[in-house]
Formats: sequence, structure tokens, C-alpha cells
Amino acid sequence: MGRGDLTNAEWARLESFLPPGGARGGRWSDHRRVINGVLYRVRTGVQWRDLPERFGPWETVYKRHRRWSADGTWKMLLSRIQAAEDAAGGIDWDVSVDSTAVRAHQHAAGARKASSALDSKGGTPGDEPGRSGAAETGRPPGGGGQIGECLGRSRGGFTTKIHLAADGRCRPLAFVLTPGHYGDGPQLEHVLEQISVPRSGVGRPRTRPDHVLADKAYTSRSNRRYLRRRGIRHTIPERLDQQRHRHNRGSQGGRPTGFDREHYKKRNTVERAINRLKGFRAVATRYEKRAYIYLGTVALAALMVWLRT
Repeated sequence: MGRGDLTNAEWARLESFLPPGGARGGRWSDHRRVINGVLYRVRTGVQWRDLPERFGPWETVYKRHRRWSADGTWKMLLSRIQAAEDAAGGIDWDVSVDSTAVRAHQHAAGARKASSALDSKGGTPGDEPGRSGAAETGRPPGGGGQIGECLGRSRGGFTTKIHLAADGRCRPLAFVLTPGHYGDGPQLEHVLEQISVPRSGVGRPRTRPDHVLADKAYTSRSNRRYLRRRGIRHTIPERLDQQRHRHNRGSQGGRPTGFDREHYKKRNTVERAINRLKGFRAVATRYEKRAYIYLGTVALAALMVWLRT
């Protein structure tokens, strides 16, 4: 077993959730070796062609990762592990939200566009839905331009942004991809709606945190209304310009927002979760042209964080 490969205990937790292996000539074979190959690439960031021979043909490893990214197998495994942790009472539902910009390698550009997605001028209809909109990341392979593939230009250069919700033990609960120039605040609702931890028995998946912590980027009125509507307590500091605006309006400005300074110190959990994710080199730098494959890479890294925490 190589450094970074699945241990016997980790494999025992995953094996029962995987598609059944095929017999000779079947579709699947040796899941553990292939997953270890994907893990090696996600951990080191090497090109697929440079995978060590002990993982088998690199094409098999790459195609398995691409297929499981497209059909949601990686996210399914992540939700199953989260469900087991929740059943054991191991999830701290004080959720922190933040984002991180990921530099996109030059090879991440140039994904082919689907011919049906091109308009008469050669562009993609709705290619720029708005700097604060949510990009569609869950669709199967297909062209969507830079915005559709979650690539954008920001002060950090050619980037993709990961919007993340982490539990109180620094583990990713949900994440969303957008181009790097998209704002943080408008993505709060999209990130929280991705939280879905299945119950071990009968019942709907758990989707509502006990408490949400976020920085000033998420302090908009629409975010606060959304959290109140769902009955979620929150600790979000108010910007100085919002305080001045409320003060200038007098009695019509409304009451000051509540802010628990001591509870807010716990928000560093999402920063630590981001550091854990970026310990995987293929997460810290985006090499994939397709957003859905990179989303699968992030899901696999999050899965390993849950298995090893």
C-alpha cells in the first residue's frame, strides 16, 4: 500500500456503497486500485499519463473518475459517509460559510462548446448570466463557454471559486462552483441548499443547520431574510456602511442586527476546512477543462477529509 492510498478501514467503509464489480469482461473491475489511482492524482496533481504503473492503465483511472464525476458517484459516497457520521452524532451543525479562489491552469481553458449551444454570432446564449448568479455545474459533458465551465477573470487571474459550507469539525458539508469573479454573498442560499445529509432510518435528509456563521460578505438583507425564513439562527457581522445607513434613517432604519462576538470566533472552522481541501494539489490548482470533472475532484477530496478526520 502506497502513501495516501486507502487503508483497510477506509476501504471497508466505502466498499459496500460502490457499484458491484464485474466478472471477467464485465464493466467494473478492481475498484480499490482505480480509486487509489485517482487519489494519487488528486493528491499530487500529476498529469494522468504520468500515473505509476501500479494503478493500471491511466486511461482506465481517468475514465472512471470522469464517469463517476458525471453520474454523481463521488457525491453519493460523500453523502453516505456524512449520513453515517450524523447517525453517530458526529456532525457539529454549527455551519460556517466562506469561499476560496482557485487558480486555473492554462490547460483548464479551451473546452469545446456544444454546437447546439452556439448562437448566430458564435457566442453562447446566457453565457454571462450575471456576475453574482450561480453557474450550472451539475450538467453532463457539454460546452458552455468559460462561464458555463466556472472559469472567470478576477484579481487572482484566471480562477474558479469554491463556495463552501463546513461543519464545526472543519469538514465540508456542501460546496458550489462559480467563476472566480462572482460575489460571495449571492451564493449563500445556493450553498446552504446543497446541504442534504440522509437519515439512517426513515425520514427526509437533514438540510437545515442549527446555526450559520459567515463574514461581512454575506451580510445582505436578502441573506438575513432567507435565514430567518428557514428558521436558521445566524451570526454575521454588519458592515460599517450598513450601520451608518440604518442610523441615518432614524426610527425607520430598524433595529440593529444581533451579533455574538464569542460565537463568531468559531467561524475559523471553514478556513481550516479550505486548508484541508487545498492540501490536495489537484484542488488547489484546477487542471480540468470541464467543471463537472473538477467538481468530482473536490468531492473526492472532501470524501477523504471525512474518512480521515
